[in-house]
Amino acid sequence: MSEIGVLVVGAAGRMGREVVRALAQAEDMKLVGAVDRARVGEDAGRVAGTETTGVILTDSLSDAITQSSPDVAVDFTLPDAVMANTRTAVRAGVPCVVGATGLTEENMSELKALCEERKRAVFVAPNFAIGAVLMMQFAAQAARHFSAAEIVELHHAGKVDAPSGTSLRTAQLMSSVSGSRFAGCESTDGRASRGQAEGAIHMHSVRLPGLVAHQEVIFGGQGETLTIRHDSTSHESFMPGVLLAIRKVRGLRGLVVGLENIL
Repeated sequence: MSEIGVLVVGAAGRMGREVVRALAQAEDMKLVGAVDRARVGEDAGRVAGTETTGVILTDSLSDAITQSSPDVAVDFTLPDAVMANTRTAVRAGVPCVVGATGLTEENMSELKALCEERKRAVFVAPNFAIGAVLMMQFAAQAARHFSAAEIVELHHAGKVDAPSGTSLRTAQLMSSVSGSRFAGCESTDGRASRGQAEGAIHMHSVRLPGLVAHQEVIFGGQGETLTIRHDSTSHESFMPGVLLAIRKVRGLRGLVVGLENIL
């Protein structure tokens, strides 16, 4: 079986470096291109703290695609850059794995239309940790049996979006479950301390140094509570899901959202 050639966009960032290191350990994949506005001209492996790869960081995605002919592009940049990057990659015939959160409904509609136009796949996941995906599925299952729940999500201080894409996706899955009837618990004094709501589910965001990615969903019922929690203590936790998405995306069609759809 031939190796999957992977182009990493945002290769000098926290998640991009982690992807480069994961690719170095994957027997069926090979890093063929690396793009970032930082560390241009340096070896992507050295930037990631692993062995030299011979792949030099460039700030031009178009040039990188032309020179490396990747099978798959992986993008962990910010939402404003992701849209431009994905347009470029898909129009060049390259399927994409996207890990940015904070994409709007308008962004997703555009990606869907682009995939249909170009007959290519874009896979988007708010969280690539297998345990986090299971946490979301368990929360959706529990939502059938409770009428009130809240979400607390905790991330590192550098995370831009709040609430997180994971908490939004969790709330959407919970609300969409047949039979769930969330009434919510609203405060009456008008103070703005209840977090952002997705329907009747309130989400509370914590941003602190020392955290990576953590979420708990707390259900309340008559005389009982149920808490479902997941903790990522290292960015390595996301790599099995990223590698799975790289292996699967070429067999997908259109826009696919959520790791649960390829597990």
